[in-house]
Formats: sequence, structure tokens, C-alpha cells
Amino acid sequence: MSEAFPGAVPEIPVSSVSAAIAYYEQCLGFRGQGGSDGGFGQVCRGSCRLFLTDQGFRDGYGDLGVRAPVVIWLNLDNRNEVDVLYQAWRRSGARILCEPESKPWHLHEFTAQDLDGNLLRVFYDFAWELQPATISANRS
Repeated sequence: MSEAFPGAVPEIPVSSVSAAIAYYEQCLGFRGQGGSDGGFGQVCRGSCRLFLTDQGFRDGYGDLGVRAPVVIWLNLDNRNEVDVLYQAWRRSGARILCEPESKPWHLHEFTAQDLDGNLLRVFYDFAWELQPATISANRS
């Protein structure tokens, strides 16, 4: 098997696939890919792809026990992209749980929520900016 590995595509549990697709399109800027046939739908934005499934679709997995919200981390390229996306989502009526903030764990992040309580944590990892070699190289 090749060492190359594809990006993961999370399956997000939702109560209504069609309502979830509408929210992801209207509030989060994703594009729906096909319908919501059989309790399954998908949305894409750039190279990010998410599967959305309702209870009927997930019943095929058997009893999964208590369902906690899914947390999806979206890694952007810089702080400005995080801030710009936050503003766009806020204007569109997305459910924002916290504003962008640079955290002690070296992530500049904010969190949004979908209609079913699943979380989208949007972040930029600035830890590399704090490395001594990078700092001295940037001063040259």
C-alpha cells in the first residue's frame, strides 16, 4: 500500500439531511452534492467534503449507544482566513459559539455549530511561528 493517504471524509449525524444541507449551504458556504436520498447527503467547500446522514441511514450500523456531537476541525492557512470566515459565517446567520481568539495551545480559532449540535472548530496553528529557528530566520 502506498504511504499517501486520502483526506478523511467525516459522516455527520443529522436529524434531517435536507435541512442540514440547506444550513451548510446558506450559512456556511458549502455546496450540496446531490439530494438527500436514503437518508444520505453530502456537501463540499474547496477540498473539504462532509457526508450528512439521518437516523434511518445510521440504523444499519446497529446500536451505537449515546450519540455525542461530532467535532470537525477545519485547518486554515493563516489567522486572517480564520477571521474572514468568522465574519462571513456571522453575517450569514451561522450559529457561532465563540469569536476568534488565539489560545494558549497555539491555535487561533473559533467554533460554530450546525442545526444538530455538531461543532465546527475553525483554526490556524501558529505554533511554528514561535519556534526559535523560525524567529531568527525571519529577522535575517
